[in-house]
Amino acid sequence: MKNILSAIIFIAATFAYAQETQDTTTKWTGSRPDGHAPISVMGDHTHGKGEIMFSYRYMYMNMEDLNRGSENTTFADALSNYMVTPTKMPMQMHMLGAMYAPSDKVTLMVMANYLTSEMDHITRMGGMFTTEASGLGDTKVAALYKFFNKDRQQLHAQIGVSLPTGSIDEQDATPASEPNQVLLPYPMQIGSGTFDGELAVTYLKQWNKFSFGTQARTTLRFGKNDNDYRLGNRYSLNNWAAFTATKWISFSGRVEIGAIDRIEGANSVLNPMMVITADTQNSGMTYANAGLGFNLYAFKGSLKNVRFGFEASLPIFQNMNGIQLRNKETLTFGLQYAFK
Repeated sequence: MKNILSAIIFIAATFAYAQETQDTTTKWTGSRPDGHAPISVMGDHTHGKGEIMFSYRYMYMNMEDLNRGSENTTFADALSNYMVTPTKMPMQMHMLGAMYAPSDKVTLMVMANYLTSEMDHITRMGGMFTTEASGLGDTKVAALYKFFNKDRQQLHAQIGVSLPTGSIDEQDATPASEPNQVLLPYPMQIGSGTFDGELAVTYLKQWNKFSFGTQARTTLRFGKNDNDYRLGNRYSLNNWAAFTATKWISFSGRVEIGAIDRIEGANSVLNPMMVITADTQNSGMTYANAGLGFNLYAFKGSLKNVRFGFEASLPIFQNMNGIQLRNKETLTFGLQYAFK
């Protein structure tokens, strides 16, 4: 995956050099429904000097059943080595974002989010229980730099940091601990507990009715948090294409490939023999997913520059380290409003 990211950055730089040698005034534009990527893609566009945009996104992601490696497996398989296994984990996320462009080259971005997670479990003895966690997640701040916007093409890069505002000490009661609460395993924690670097490069191309985008992104974790572990680095390559049906609606398809490294270190409070989610060997994966969606764009009237996006995505491949919950459907809705 690291080699893929290096290749994408090299290709993007080549595009940048080529575009600077062309003499054209035709530009890529955000003033059409496919002027933004599918709503699940972050940092996909920039703004002109003085422009401001506010956004709200809602994401529902479901994990259910188990994978060992790339194959489905049974709860009985997990319970042969652990006392407890999760069976399902739905997660909801509310994201508020703001973007401001102090110049035509630079766009600043900040995003805060609120997460709610539930995890259903089954024990080796056949008992069932659910744990819950919710709260403010990590806050992301970033700057986007536009290399060029020519010949209906744009290339920009993002550099940012994720601030550890999310909790890593979430607790809930279990049948073995009631009425007391105990620390929840890694996937049920709200934040990373570390300052994380976020880097991305995005290339965009438009035609009269069609558009294309590709984005290479990585999240790099630094140090260890107060509980002596660090979440795995993340790498992804997103590619999408969109068709503009009218001035106010476009339809998109997206394919993403990516990798997540294993958790490094361990929280000594968690017993890795108790439940699969407390064992750091059961973390990290490679994956591919595909999504279909649409963007609605108000190009005139009282709602001018309001944009609504929707996307539904499903995994097409997932190869997990150890045994983990299997990713299922992800639904993303969003509203964006830009003005100057």
